[in-house]
Amino acid sequence: MDTQMYDRIAEGDGFIAALDQSGGSTPKALRQYGVPEDAYASEDEMFDLVHQMRTRIITSKAFTGDRILAAILFEGTMERQIEGVPSATYLWQTKNVVPFVKVDKGLADETDGVQLMKSIPGLDDLLARARDEGVFGTKMRSVVKLGDEGGIRRIVEQQFEVGQQILEAGLMPILEPEVDIHSPQKQPAEQLLLRSITEHLEQLADDHQVMLKLTIPSEDGFYGPLIENPKVLRVVALSGGYSRNEANERLARNPGLIASFSRALIGELSAEQSDEEFDMTLDAAVESIHRASIT
Repeated sequence: MDTQMYDRIAEGDGFIAALDQSGGSTPKALRQYGVPEDAYASEDEMFDLVHQMRTRIITSKAFTGDRILAAILFEGTMERQIEGVPSATYLWQTKNVVPFVKVDKGLADETDGVQLMKSIPGLDDLLARARDEGVFGTKMRSVVKLGDEGGIRRIVEQQFEVGQQILEAGLMPILEPEVDIHSPQKQPAEQLLLRSITEHLEQLADDHQVMLKLTIPSEDGFYGPLIENPKVLRVVALSGGYSRNEANERLARNPGLIASFSRALIGELSAEQSDEEFDMTLDAAVESIHRASIT
């Protein structure tokens, strides 16, 4: 594991940009960006367009390591180039931004109030390719809908089981058991989640650490014990459907918790904007999220 990247994540001030929309969420991301579905005729064309969008974001003068610690890439982005350089290499060497890659293959159907991850065929191969590309870590998402103790236990077990496989491949896993912000049992679910995560951290080898990506909690400071846990490198927060302003306000009330936003970061960007307008819009988003992350 790259020690410079490790130190940057462990000690840096800033946040993580989530640029990892996959096949299922890409059409929506493109629509928000102002590219309708009739603008492309195939999946290949769709991914070409979303790579253009991501390239425009990453190459913007507003997107630098001064305020952004890391970026989470979609697998297809990792395998492409930015300005003639492999994407992960460009992020680290040109922008001083640590590269991660999303490894999950989407969500299974809901059972017991949760959506586990689908199986991840070929994960070892993906991890090997990520390591060869200079990627530091990974991210994988599952979702908690209700405060069901058995369901939450299974979601945490799955996250840590796959996380162990990622650690053994020499990469840093971001475990993401998201709690749906619209859950009628959000706070009880968070209490069960904290308890289960803490139990699994106790079972983690002393020389291993993970990162956690969690929904901003209902109770301010609730995840403080995880932020302070020596087996957790960093705890980051997803925006989860909150507006940027609300996500930032909630985040700022949780010291030590930093952002890993997607929609709240790029939601106001448009393909129709001039480069100057685009950079100004992105800069305003980056600055507001950065401020909330270092509060």
